[in-house]
Amino acid sequence: MSKHLFPIEATALDAQHTIADEFSFFSDWSERYQYLIDLGKKLPAFPDAWKIESNRLTACQSMVWVVIEEEGEHLHIHAISDSTIVSGLIYLALRVYSGRTIEEIASIEPHYITRIGLAKHLSPTRSNGHAALLAMIREHAKHLLASQESGQT
Repeated sequence: MSKHLFPIEATALDAQHTIADEFSFFSDWSERYQYLIDLGKKLPAFPDAWKIESNRLTACQSMVWVVIEEEGEHLHIHAISDSTIVSGLIYLALRVYSGRTIEEIASIEPHYITRIGLAKHLSPTRSNGHAALLAMIREHAKHLLASQESGQT
């Protein structure tokens, strides 16, 4: 058994399709918000020692901490927030990207955001914070890819 909660699905694309399917079961956004809150409660424990300023995602209005660990070709992303809805958004991002290869993370766009209607139903600050989290994860992977490629030439 893996020590990591993620990945759940085989690929990032599979995760995005599953997220879209799950959200399609709910008829309105109050139910979807409740589902986000429930997902956020499933996030793995985040050590207090990691809750330091250098791990903080400052683009979020809520307090959000992110730690990215490299394990061979894979990245394991750990994150937590003091906001229940933001924690649910983190869960979605980790479900798509955590535990994936650096190459997969760098190449897969987060289409689930539009597929489930998040962009239209989040406040601008939450939407910006979620976009910042996704950008941070993907930029980290792209930077590692570029470093690997320049080291191989």
